[in-house]
Formats: sequence, structure tokens, C-alpha cells
Amino acid sequence: MPLFGFLTDPLYLTCTVLGLLLTFWAQWRVKSTFQRYHGQAVLSGMTGAQAAATVCRAAGVVDVAIEQHPGMLSDHYDPRTRTLRLSTEVYRGSSIAAVAVAAHEAGHAIQHAQRYAWLGMRSKLVPLTNIGSRLYMLPFIIGMGLATSSQTQSSLGMGLMQLGILCFAVVVLFQLVTLPVEFDASRRAREVLTQSGIVRSTAEADGVTSVLNAAAMTYVASALSGALQLVFLILRAQSAGRRNE
Repeated sequence: MPLFGFLTDPLYLTCTVLGLLLTFWAQWRVKSTFQRYHGQAVLSGMTGAQAAATVCRAAGVVDVAIEQHPGMLSDHYDPRTRTLRLSTEVYRGSSIAAVAVAAHEAGHAIQHAQRYAWLGMRSKLVPLTNIGSRLYMLPFIIGMGLATSSQTQSSLGMGLMQLGILCFAVVVLFQLVTLPVEFDASRRAREVLTQSGIVRSTAEADGVTSVLNAAAMTYVASALSGALQLVFLILRAQSAGRRNE
């Protein structure tokens, strides 16, 4: 295959389109689910900020700051400063969606305080993931060009392709490790929201579950999309290797 020829490769296009469809579907689902339950207030009247504080206190975590943060669905926990940053809709809102998202982020603060193993592993992978996500394509493309254009440089080309695959494999590993982190944070959120009385009815509990499941699907879609891309890289490297045997 010529250099950059993979851009019109049916396998590449299939993996890319499937990955994009998964990603767009997950993003649409989380936004539509959030909007659906954003208009349904919890009977307790608690805001997202109050819910997050309650969840943290229930686990004995009292050294976490809770701040309002600009942007829709920009909610996150910053372990470096032990700060929960909640979007305006979540921070001030008293809806099912607001308390669900806030409690989920509080779940990450609890994981950090309790040294949750999967969270620690994900944090350690961040530097390597940042490098791998930026660099993987360059050695792979150069390697594919060398492997397919010159018999004498095929070994170097295959080595570069394998380096690109290794870099992207780290990215996929990070995405996979993220899954148990997110699922566990959602589990903690559901338990405390119910036990503390923030969520008081079955309908509210079901709404919380719907919001958290929709959010989790964005991470599942990301991991599946990454896995498809990794499969493509591996298959193309194997194909280049067979041509040079």
C-alpha cells in the first residue's frame, strides 16, 4: 500500500466510521439523557454542590473543595488540588441530572482519598498516554512507507510500525483502565444518593441510573473506538510483513 494509501483503505474507513458512529451516539445519548432529567427536580431540593458535599462527607472525605466551573458537562475532579469543579447547571441545579453528575464526580474524590487502585493506575498512565496519542501515527506511517517501498528497509519499516502500535496500545490501555474507575464512581454515587435521602423515590433512583449509565457509555464507546483503531494498525502491519516475506 502506498504511503497515506490507508486513508482510502476500506478496512481503515470501516474502523474509523464505526468508531465515529459509536462516539457520536454516546455523546448524543449523554446529552439527551442529561437534558431529559435536567428538568426533573429531586424531592429533597438539594443542589448538585450540596449533593457532592454530602457524598464526600458520607465517606469521611472533608478536604475537597467544590467550585463552579464554566461550560456544559465540564464537570470533573482535579486530584492535584483536591477540587471538584462542577458546571453551572450541575452546581446550582437541583435536578436528578445535577445530583447524579455531582455525586459521580464526588465518587472520584472518594476514590482518590481511599487510594483506589484503578484510579492510581490510570493516573500513572496519563503521561505515557499523552505521548502515545500524539506520536503513534508518525512512526506507523513512515514505517509503512519504508516497509512497502523498499525490501532493504523493510525491517526498519516494520520496527517503526510496531513502535506506532505500541504507542497506541498504551492509549487503548488507558481507555480500558478508565472503565472500572468510572463504573466504580457511579456505583458509589448511586449508593450514597439513596442512603442519604438525596434521592427519595424509585423514579428518581431510576433517573440517576439512566444519567450515570449514559455517561458511562461515552467511555465504553471511546474504548471500543480505540480498540478498532488498534486492530486496524495490527492488521495493516501484518499485511506489510507478509508482503516482504
